[in-house]
Amino acid sequence: MLRHATKRILGLGLADTRSSAPVVARILPRFYHERVVDHYNNPRNVGAFDKNDPTVGTGLVGAPACGDVMKLQIKVDEETGKITDACFKTFGCGSAIASSSVATEWVKGKQMEEVITIKNTEIAKHLSLPPVKLHCSMLAEDAIKAAVKDYETKRANNKSLPDKKAAEA
Repeated sequence: MLRHATKRILGLGLADTRSSAPVVARILPRFYHERVVDHYNNPRNVGAFDKNDPTVGTGLVGAPACGDVMKLQIKVDEETGKITDACFKTFGCGSAIASSSVATEWVKGKQMEEVITIKNTEIAKHLSLPPVKLHCSMLAEDAIKAAVKDYETKRANNKSLPDKKAAEA
């Protein structure tokens, strides 16, 4: 009986089960867009920079509801304010990995002011993420903003250090 039910659900075998094909379409998971699959199978810019480097900004964000954790780092040319390199490490689903990979590609070569305008909706649209996976692109946007904020905080602290030393002297 179990074998018969399985064949009926999967649309295999018995001639009278051909009408179950729509059921199969409803129970199969939604297929991801080829860009998600490509960035998942071939992620770009995986790695890490030295978080203590004053030219590096690190954004670490997570989504407790789904368990995704994303670390995105940017390396900034201090003279021009342009992001020269970016990398990420993500623990999570394929959509989170793809969103991280796209984010690192999009921030490279751009000014700091430009990258903070990148919206999660743009990432989601580019990857054609299903609604249930939109939180992954939100994490990527948050990681970009956190990395920029971390860099700016480091830069402000480094600028104030010579002032403090001068005041102490």
